[in-house]
Amino acid sequence: MSQKNGNPPTHRLYIVKGEGENARWLEAGAAWANRDSQGFTIAIDVLPLNGRLVMRKAETKSNGGQS
Repeated sequence: MSQKNGNPPTHRLYIVKGEGENARWLEAGAAWANRDSQGFTIAIDVLPLNGRLVMRKAETKSNGGQS
């Protein structure tokens, strides 16, 4: 999910399983900051049955993405 109403998301959602170097990050959706800066609109493609849901600031394509 890359865009909502033509605007790129400000944040990405990931399901994270495991800890530290053994953690696996799976993309789960995206989020857009609301115009009033008081919250987010969130679009979730999948939900974790186990693991945790993490929201991170979206990386621009020029700096390589999620590490």
